[in-house]
Amino acid sequence: MIFSCSKCGSQFPKWFGQCPQCGAWGTIDSMAAESLGKYKLGSEGVPVMDFSQIKAGEAIRIKTNLEEIDRVLGGGFVPGTMILIGGQPGVGKSTLVLQIAGQMENKKIFYVSGEESAQQIKTRIDRLECNPGNWKFFGETDIEIISETLEKHKPDMVIIDSIQTMVFNGLDSEAGSVNQVRACTAKLRSLAKKIKTTILIIGHVTKEGVMAGPKTLEHLVDVVLSLDGDPESCFRFLRAIKNRFGSTNEVGVFEMKKQGLVEVSNPSLVFLANRNQQVAGSAVVPVVEGSRSFLIEIQALVSRTVFGYPQRKSSGFDLNRLNLIIAVLNKRCGFNLLNQDVHINIVGGLTISEPAVDLGVALAVASAFKNKPIISETAVFGEIGLAGEVRGVSSFEKRIKESEKMGFQNIVCPENKKTAVLNKDTGGKIKIIQVESLNQAIEKTIS
Repeated sequence: MIFSCSKCGSQFPKWFGQCPQCGAWGTIDSMAAESLGKYKLGSEGVPVMDFSQIKAGEAIRIKTNLEEIDRVLGGGFVPGTMILIGGQPGVGKSTLVLQIAGQMENKKIFYVSGEESAQQIKTRIDRLECNPGNWKFFGETDIEIISETLEKHKPDMVIIDSIQTMVFNGLDSEAGSVNQVRACTAKLRSLAKKIKTTILIIGHVTKEGVMAGPKTLEHLVDVVLSLDGDPESCFRFLRAIKNRFGSTNEVGVFEMKKQGLVEVSNPSLVFLANRNQQVAGSAVVPVVEGSRSFLIEIQALVSRTVFGYPQRKSSGFDLNRLNLIIAVLNKRCGFNLLNQDVHINIVGGLTISEPAVDLGVALAVASAFKNKPIISETAVFGEIGLAGEVRGVSSFEKRIKESEKMGFQNIVCPENKKTAVLNKDTGGKIKIIQVESLNQAIEKTIS
């Protein structure tokens, strides 16, 4: 005898009043353990194939004509795939899928909604100035009815808004539970393969910032896209968490405006728009996301603490990494930050995790502490080690070329053998300053 939770599907050897996994009360019931008989194969067994005889062809792509989205997807949609789009409420998920659909000219598109009425969606379509010439609205939550209707009409694209509202009547659990989400997604996945249609699924995000249904959706779909951004900022960032047909390192940058999400083709120009070079605590770093490089501004504020324990605050940068950099500045560079509050902000609401930002954060903190600005038209990048050394990072050429493109004259970076070649390629327009340690970087950048 085994016991199973009707809400999350977890199984246990004994009964509990409250499910240890999902925390629901009164959802655990007993069920008979099914004996698994041996499956007898035929005399020929299962047919096998030799990889040398299999011809690998490139997947057919359907472009959306939105460069930022096509970049993240790896070149466009692949027919017969399921794509999950997740994000915080109000970040623009429904707006994004409508704009994608608006670019699919002469395609039959079905919008399946379990949350909003047809009038609400039509209002959003009019605001975005989309042309719903061949679109169909379908207000239903029963996954069986939805599957039968889609199989009958065979649309080119299906939008499910949202998967948490879909219900499979063969299960007793409520809509949005793990069992329901798993069953509905599996049904849609088999349908997508059968009729060769692209299905866009909108998924909610929990308070912890993960897809609702404890990662249930992510392994069932082909592509997982995450749309995020600071609610107080107008910028939105689209990333691929999982992509069976492309890279997961690309990022698409959008700006939320009245007419919807507008592509940002030159993020460097936008993120550095209102930068004041004469203010202490500001550093510019060239970062690399996938195949593109762009410049970001890192701001730091250091002030004497009024409490017994100094505060460390970070927006867009890992707080543990900030504490490590502060410790290096304190121990290796002689900066007494033990009685100073340190605040770090990545301008534009962007979240950066690559180690090349370390040098920019350290110099911004040092500049704010000394109350002296970094030398104008200077970009910096490099990883900082615990001994205070500046280590090399990847994509050295991309960072240099992007800095040159935006008019920066000085580049502070770790030592690299390609420096002489890059200086020659740029015609000596920029000065590449190589440093071995954080102390050297501070001496050469902060006057």
